[in-house]
Amino acid sequence: MTGLFTFATVNKPMRKLKNSELNRLEVESFKKAEKNPIVLVLDNIRSLNNIGSIFRTADAFLIEDIYLCGITARPPHREIHKTALGATDSVNWKYFSTTLEAIEELKKKGYKIVSLEQADQSIMLSKFTPDLKASYAIVLGNEVHGVAQDVVDISDYCIEIPQFGTKHSFNVTISNGIIIWDILLKMNRL
Repeated sequence: MTGLFTFATVNKPMRKLKNSELNRLEVESFKKAEKNPIVLVLDNIRSLNNIGSIFRTADAFLIEDIYLCGITARPPHREIHKTALGATDSVNWKYFSTTLEAIEELKKKGYKIVSLEQADQSIMLSKFTPDLKASYAIVLGNEVHGVAQDVVDISDYCIEIPQFGTKHSFNVTISNGIIIWDILLKMNRL
């Protein structure tokens, strides 16, 4: 076989696992479980489907909290529930009227603030090395305007995901999954 991929020969067809075989945590066990040291800060996210997807990803990666800021909608909401699939029941969340208030609280608690944004001094995600002992707050920006400049101004880091096509950004939910996976992998937590 030629090409980029090679596949192992399997003696028998693979079988998809049933949900009952996945050993998923119940909501109460999730709430008691040790979380990964990340808080997601949603800076004026406008799409209810994006908010729900971010909750679902936060559940999958055992994220500490989600801070919903500004115009970001809050659960319970039918449109958030559609994509969260129950993750609003497991993941802790808190609302702030401004993102700056959320950042101020996180800084007092010792979190390093990481804005996911294209900036003149941003660090490419592939070059970012997280401190294994640190806790991080990842700021995800509005779908049109990105992370607000006043938030970028007080961030410890701006991280950018390398891109090679014609578009200038990923969807916020895709960016969320990429950055969490990368940071947790580098922190040896996967």
